[in-house]
Amino acid sequence: MKAITVENQTSSGLSKKSQRWKVFKNQRFLYMMSIPFVIWVFIFQYLPLWGWTMAFQNYKPGKGFFSQKWVGLEHFQTLFKDDHFYLVLRNTLAMSFMGLVAGLVFPILFALLLNEVRVQVLKRFVQTVSYLPHFVSWVVAAGIVTKMLSTDGGVVNSVLMGLHLIDQPIQFMSKGHMFWGIVTGADVWKETGWNAIIYLAAISGIGPELYEAARVDGASRLKQIWHITLPGIRPTIIVLLIMSIGHLIGIGFEKQFLLGNHLVSDYSEVLDLYALNYGLSMGRYSFGTAISIFNSVISVILLFVANGMFKKFANESIM
Repeated sequence: MKAITVENQTSSGLSKKSQRWKVFKNQRFLYMMSIPFVIWVFIFQYLPLWGWTMAFQNYKPGKGFFSQKWVGLEHFQTLFKDDHFYLVLRNTLAMSFMGLVAGLVFPILFALLLNEVRVQVLKRFVQTVSYLPHFVSWVVAAGIVTKMLSTDGGVVNSVLMGLHLIDQPIQFMSKGHMFWGIVTGADVWKETGWNAIIYLAAISGIGPELYEAARVDGASRLKQIWHITLPGIRPTIIVLLIMSIGHLIGIGFEKQFLLGNHLVSDYSEVLDLYALNYGLSMGRYSFGTAISIFNSVISVILLFVANGMFKKFANESIM
């Protein structure tokens, strides 16, 4: 009996290997086409990780790798003892969370509303206009936002004064407590149309017979959205949410750098700006590398935690 079992396991193992080899042989051209992209990813994504060794050295430019002084976790200890680091971390998490919520809710709402437009010419026009800001650089976008919020002929102040909601212009760009909202609003304006494209694609994959059956049963448009459209795009929403959670820490610095100023620096500085100002700009390359490692490690942890939670409770995951 034992010999038969071993023989069956051996035969099944051989059959699996033969199946894998057969799949590889049938798709050999696809594998060959993917080789340049694998090499590109390795060179530009994995090979630079060698530079993380700088975080454990007192790196000095011009010296060889073995000539550098190794300091262990000294730069990480300096990082966690710095009170300014926690202020910057607060700003990063606050703007990340606000951007996560707004970047999820507004594109979904926009996609749902746009899907209900029955005039195709109008629908295509609105969609085209909505995602055009995505192709505008943040340098130009920040200039537009700053001009709109300006006290000297800014559209926002002019409208508020015209409606008699305020008596004098508000200096939005000098109010620290408003900065997070300004950055989030600018990001929503710039990216909502572009982010809605994937939800519109997911909606288009829902079978029209479901809507026809719902209309026969007397369901209103709102009920069709709630019971058909939203459940239909639920996997897409969860996947994008998991990926967004993985980027909570690494939000970049372009928006904050271009919209911020010294009056709101306590609210505008994020981790990437912190690494730039207190790392690279001051020649503290090892310290800047330690900050980048912290960002990457936390991002990976958040990604796995979010993926595990959604896989357990929603039965949806990205891996």
